[in-house]
Amino acid sequence: MFLSAKVSGCCTYWRADHSSGVCEFSLALWDLASLSLSRSLSLSIFFSLALSLFLVLSLSFLFLVSRQTYGGSPSLRITEDACEAYASVSPTDIRQSCLTPPPGSEIISSFYGNMADAAKTAQQPQPVGRGEKAGAEFGYVGVDSVLEQMRRKAMKQGFELNIMAVGQSGLGKSTLINTLFKSKVSRRSVKPDDEERIPKTIEIKSISHDIEEKGVRMKLTVIDTPGFGDQINNENCWQPIMKFINEQYEQYLQEEININRKKRIPDTRVHCCIYFIPPTGHCLRPIDIEFMRHLSKVVNIVPIIAKADTLTLEERDFFRQKIKEDLRANEIEVYPQKEFDEDAEDRVINDNIREKIPFAVVGSDQEYQVNGKRLLGRRTRWGTVEVENTAHCEFAYLRDLLIRTHMQNLKDITSSIHYEVYRVRRLNEDSTQTHDEEDGHPASHRIPHRKGL
Repeated sequence: MFLSAKVSGCCTYWRADHSSGVCEFSLALWDLASLSLSRSLSLSIFFSLALSLFLVLSLSFLFLVSRQTYGGSPSLRITEDACEAYASVSPTDIRQSCLTPPPGSEIISSFYGNMADAAKTAQQPQPVGRGEKAGAEFGYVGVDSVLEQMRRKAMKQGFELNIMAVGQSGLGKSTLINTLFKSKVSRRSVKPDDEERIPKTIEIKSISHDIEEKGVRMKLTVIDTPGFGDQINNENCWQPIMKFINEQYEQYLQEEININRKKRIPDTRVHCCIYFIPPTGHCLRPIDIEFMRHLSKVVNIVPIIAKADTLTLEERDFFRQKIKEDLRANEIEVYPQKEFDEDAEDRVINDNIREKIPFAVVGSDQEYQVNGKRLLGRRTRWGTVEVENTAHCEFAYLRDLLIRTHMQNLKDITSSIHYEVYRVRRLNEDSTQTHDEEDGHPASHRIPHRKGL
């Protein structure tokens, strides 16, 4: 009787006021639990009442939250039957009922709509991260990004190109170099005095310039050889040039074998030697053959027919064929050498270049207006010789070879072929000298080191 009265009173309080009813109902259950202990009731009844208290508090909390969140009506009341129904509900049913929105609730409908959109977004493919290819498979590694890394590194470091111009005075060496790079990178020789008109020795002069184009920096060094072939006796006139080239190899070798060598060794090695052939229209002179026969073994030689506008088209073709015959007869290999073709594609490209060598070129740093266009050329009484027009001369082929297509190949062959031959020979000489000293040979029998030879 006492227990029934307590529960009945709590339900009455619930109907009168929700907030106070929860507290009164909870206190009633606690009184019942205490009464059960005081009257020596069984422990099972005590635990049952405690569980009922926990369920009532949980349901009350959920009810209050639902009123504040979903705007429940104040007229909503819970009855005694509802209390009994909630007491028999399992935790799984409670969780499911909490997740199910009440009918007519626009907020819950919007919430579930947002959850559905989020689920669809999660199923869509995520955007590709930086460095990954769109649609790339799981096995994509990214090795192709090495090219971009090399490009960025090369852009930061810049490039070095060393070109030597060899030929008699008056063949337009400085003019052609300036035309190649469209800037004043080579100085014209000053007219000598009467006493200095015939030079005693060959003078070698180097001029360096920094050229930048579209963010690419290049240090260009032009080596001029005034006095070559201008002497009365031109015997062995190639030796000073050979010595200069080997001195650059020696300088690079000493920097390379140094214990505390620099992170980046300055490259002063000659990458290309442009040899100017005078437009005689007949054949190569003995000095031309002698020079190219010796120098082709230590440097990349590109022969050209200077001032080709002084020859007719027929004379130019005949002269080119005679030069090729002389080169084959004397076993002179000019750039690009056949033995250095890496694959079939390179062989096809280089064969086309070899067909046009020696290039018949015209140099000019003067600009003219032709058909509304500004261009470099030489103006005559019968017209203008356009430097970059392949119908007039082959300057464009020379420019493409040196700068646009084979510049890196010129540097690679210089480093891996010509310099490597010199390095091996020098190291063998040092090794032989060391063995002689260990064997006790006198100093007079030692192989002397000649710098540049």
